[in-house]
Parts: sequence; C-alpha cells; structure tokens
Amino acid sequence: MGDLNETKKARGVGNLDSPKMPFDYFQREYGTVPRDTQRAPFQWVSEVAYKNVHRIVSRGYDTTELMEEGYGIVDVLFVDYQARIPLVEEEQMLNYVLIMALEDGLSAPAAMSRIVARTKTFLTQAAAASILAFGHAFGAYSAFGNRLEKYVKRAEKQGLSTAQAAELLVKENLNDEALGVSNLMLKDPAAKRMFARAEKLGVAGKYIAFTKEIVTAAQKQSPAPVDLDMLGAIGATMMDLGFSAEATWAILAVTRALSVGAHYIEETERNGYTRLGEALTPKEDYDGPPDRPVPPLKDRATFAQSGICRTPAEWVRVRDERKKLIGSGHGIVEEIHDPSKKSGITKVGKL
Repeated sequence: MGDLNETKKARGVGNLDSPKMPFDYFQREYGTVPRDTQRAPFQWVSEVAYKNVHRIVSRGYDTTELMEEGYGIVDVLFVDYQARIPLVEEEQMLNYVLIMALEDGLSAPAAMSRIVARTKTFLTQAAAASILAFGHAFGAYSAFGNRLEKYVKRAEKQGLSTAQAAELLVKENLNDEALGVSNLMLKDPAAKRMFARAEKLGVAGKYIAFTKEIVTAAQKQSPAPVDLDMLGAIGATMMDLGFSAEATWAILAVTRALSVGAHYIEETERNGYTRLGEALTPKEDYDGPPDRPVPPLKDRATFAQSGICRTPAEWVRVRDERKKLIGSGHGIVEEIHDPSKKSGITKVGKL
C-alpha cells in the first residue's frame, strides 16, 4: 500500500500533513499489522459455556451427558446460572415456579405478542416483544430482588432485626409497584401456596422469611387490605434457590415468552393480519378536545398560545395545567438516579 500512501501524500488529505501531527500519517500501514502486545485484543471470553465440533459444555458439564443421565431443563438452569447441579427439592421447587409463571392469560406479554403477530412478523419477533413487557412494575423481579438485598444488608450493617428492617422497607416503599405486597391476591391463595411448597420442600430461606415480615409490616401500615402477591412469592423463592434478582428477571421473562408463542399462533389463526391504515379508532373511544375548525394561517397570532413562562409562579401554574393534559408527559414522575453511585465511582471526568 506504499504507492497509495504516496499518492495521498502528494494530493493532500485535509490537515493530515500538518507539522503538528505527532506522527507521519502517510507512513501508517494498511491491512494486517503485527499484534500490539501492550494492548489486549478484542475477544469473547466466557466461563458459562464453550462449544466445539464434538460437544457443548456448560460450566464444565457436557450437555449431551446431562441429558443422557436424565437431567432436565430446570437442572440446566441451575448449571448455567449457578454452576451447580441442584438438590432434587430445588429442582422440584423451580419446576413449580416455572409452571406458575408460564401462562398468565391475556396480560401484557401476551397482548404484545398478539399485536406484533397482527403485523405478519415471525413468531420469534413476537416472543421477543413479550419480553419487553417485563419492566419495573410488571414482572419487576430485578427491582424487587435488589431492594430485598439492599435492606437485608442494611439490617446487618445497622444491627436491625428482620422485623425492623421490614418495617423500614415498607415505610419507605409502601406504594411501590415492586413491593411484592398488594391487593392483587386477596382472594387467590397461589402466592401463599408457593411459600408453603418451599417450606415443605425445605428450600425456604432468609428471603422468604424476610418477605413474610414485609407482608406483616405492610398489613399494619397500609390503609387498605394487602397481602403477598405473585411478584413477592416468585421473587423471594427464586432468591432462596440461589438465583440473583437479574437471573430471576431473565428466567421468568423467557419462560413467559414460551407460552406467548401459543398466543401468537392463535392470533394469526383466528384474526389474521392487519395492514397499515386498516385499523380504525372510532370517536366513541376518544375523549380529547371536541372537533374544532383549523384557524386560517393568517389568523395564527390570534389563536396561538405561548409556551414560555416568565416567572417561577407562572411556571408552577402552567405546569399544573399541563399535568391535566393526558398524553403530554407532564403527569409522569421520573425517577432519575445517578448510575455512578451504583458503581462506587465518587467522581466523574478524568481520574
């Protein structure tokens, strides 16, 4: 490529021939160059699994041998996420959890899958869309689990009893969607049955015990009846089985994605596809401003309203008015946290 460099040098390329450059740009090689031993090359490194032409190995176990020995998918979840073969009781408990989480009727994941199905996409796209439903309210296993961890550590650090830590957690988070305690299952015993099964199998630990204290504290502090809900039951049980909050989030979201495949297929078979512009939204389903004439452009100044606020008092008044306008976003309370606080970094910029 020497000739190409000479050609470009003679022609000139921007400021690359400036004497201020710390090197001669036109002496830089093209193509493969010797590896820089002072810099780490990019490469994937995994301690989860590897694969060659003979086998797939997860955490040291040949997956074909796992299958041939009679282990199931639930066992391999423990292998993948925790690098261990579980006790029979743990396998039974996780199987119980996954069955409970697999189907949830026409809730958000199924609805998202069906909407995507109507646009004539692949089933895998619809299943992926269903996973997006798991946020910090619906299926909030990450938020729930990390909060549990936070207050368990806080109790240990401050010398609080489990009951005291639970009372503090509820006091500071009573109205949070990811509390794990709500009015959703006052008549449904499924959540309590999960804890009962964990206790019967001997796999209930500190997280289930702590969540029970949270339920007790919430029932004392809440002005309305509340009880353990499925988020709290599944979240605490999974953590007692050794799964992190993030692993729980992933496993349960993907488990739900398995069942939404059936919803995708049903939607396609029963209702077919929807073309762009086909769906109508009747006025009966609209509750915004009434129909009104568009003002002539020449009269714009008469009808236009300024969005500028010139005083703090005016801003507060306008802000309150804007909150009443549904769809504007002004009624949403954003929870913004400095991500650097989670990493332990105490300053930003150059170190």
